[in-house]
Parts: sequence; C-alpha cells; structure tokens
Amino acid sequence: MSYNPDIHHRRSIRLREFDYRSNGAYFVTICAFQRECLFGEIMDGEMRLNGLGLAAEACWRAITNHFPNVQLAEFVIMPNHFHAILDITTSVSAEERDATNVGAKQGSSASPGFGDVDNIDGDCNKGEAGEAFASPLRDGTVSGSLGAVIQNFKSVSTRKINKMRNNPGCPVWQRNYYEHVIRNEDDLANIRQYITNNPLKWDLDENNPANAVTIP
Repeated sequence: MSYNPDIHHRRSIRLREFDYRSNGAYFVTICAFQRECLFGEIMDGEMRLNGLGLAAEACWRAITNHFPNVQLAEFVIMPNHFHAILDITTSVSAEERDATNVGAKQGSSASPGFGDVDNIDGDCNKGEAGEAFASPLRDGTVSGSLGAVIQNFKSVSTRKINKMRNNPGCPVWQRNYYEHVIRNEDDLANIRQYITNNPLKWDLDENNPANAVTIP
C-alpha cells in the first residue's frame, strides 16, 4: 500500500462538527510514549508480542465487554504503536443521551470492582480493587464517543502494564491518538491491507527507531 497522508499522518484531523458517537467504522493509531518499543519485536515479518504486548492486546479485546456498542475488527500491535479498526454500531437518540448524562458521573461503569488477579484477560475486564473499568473522562471527551473508548483503553492498559513492570505512574501511551473516519468500502479495504502488511513494512516504518532522523 502506498503512502496516504490521510491514513499515515499522526496528527489528529478530527472533524469539528462530526459526532464521534455516530454509527460507523473508525481507523485509529495509538503510539507508545516517546515511541519506545515496549510490546515486542518484528521477526521474519511477524510481530512477536512480549508480556506487555499481550497485556495491551488483552485490554483492547476487553473493550467490547464494557462498550456494547463497539465491535473490534482488524488490528495489529507493533513494537511501539498499534493500528486498529473499530465499529460503533449503536447510536442513541438526543433524548436518550440527555437522559443518560443527567445525574450520571463520567467514568461510571456497571462492572464491579475486584481484588488483584493474575489472569491478564480477567484483569483487563475489570478495574483495580474497588474501581470500575472506565476512568474519569478528561474535559471535552463525550461519554460513549470514540475518544471515550480510546481514553479508557489507554488508562486501563497503562495500569496493567505499569503493574507488570513495577513502574507506577510511568506513561505508556502518547497523550493524543490519530483517528480516521472510514468513508466507504474502498477506504476500508485499503486500511485493512495496510494493517495486515504493517509488520512486513517495519523496516520502512517511520516509527522504527532505526529510521529516526538525527540532527547533526
């Protein structure tokens, strides 16, 4: 797949008037903090996840347990970033949104709290002891939106990864992320191909530390 600035550029191009709770397919890219290679390595054109990469994958897969309006499609975790397609499948009416927001606390969840567990998948399906899966939303993030899904994934996976490496409070992900609203079937097919081929193109990837531009 040839370079496409609408797909590959890391700068957010969020549409000001677009409702990111709307039904549709979205392509997202999330990069590790400072592009650090945390999640494994590419060997023979395939991504080999380490323990941190497996934890990130488990937390990504657990999204559907807590956001029933989200379906996950193709994704690939790379050494220091990952690409994914997700579908928001159920929109609610304006009246339902207003009713939900009135009296509701941001970040609330139906998931119960739990004690420490060893199972990664179970760990990502719930919060830390006494807390819900969802973390409080930052200012400007709309409940039920694409941003809320990504924010919660980053928050939960950060806690799990930092617990594994005994490094609480250390950033795992870059603060922002890239998203692209998938417009049609051709767009979807191109992005699917890009995700599938990403490990094969690691030698040319701008995120590969070997390709970092040094200033003399």
